[in-house]
Amino acid sequence: ITNPEEISTLVNKNYRLPQDYTPNDLALISPTFSKGEKYLRKEAKQAFEKLGADASEKGYTIRLSSGFRSYEYQKILYTYYVNHNGKEYADLCSARPGHSEHQTGLSFDVEGSLYDYNRFEETKEFLWMKENAHRYGFILRYPKGKEKITGFKYEPWHYRYVGKEIAGIIKENNLTLEEYLSQT
Repeated sequence: ITNPEEISTLVNKNYRLPQDYTPNDLALISPTFSKGEKYLRKEAKQAFEKLGADASEKGYTIRLSSGFRSYEYQKILYTYYVNHNGKEYADLCSARPGHSEHQTGLSFDVEGSLYDYNRFEETKEFLWMKENAHRYGFILRYPKGKEKITGFKYEPWHYRYVGKEIAGIIKENNLTLEEYLSQT
């Protein structure tokens, strides 16, 4: 990846970030919208907190359960999945170090009113996010039916900040970030 600071940069199984990359504008998410001390890049943080506040006004609870992850943290996480579930499973649900979007500071996992990201799809918050996330610049990063394109299993809790314009195009055309970038 030549420009990891670019909002639309593609990080996946084929494109990796430098081991020492850490965004220079990480900002702490308000505890109101976060489970513990979590960080996103400033622009993504502001958009997420706006989304969280607007959702809250409508009676929804959307909290960040995972934000920025360093290369080293991702290495530990990936190794855990390999050791407990095998390499094949690990490669479907956990990025290898350097290949995780979380390292960009633009990706995050959320939970809703069940307070369990694994059950996010079962919540009313999931339906709200599905209809509204793009209005704040976010996309569902690993959608159902697009596993062969993204290389990861469906993750209804994993979102990525790409800005309102790109998010709107992706939502309107039912694309993944890979599909969008291949057309631009």
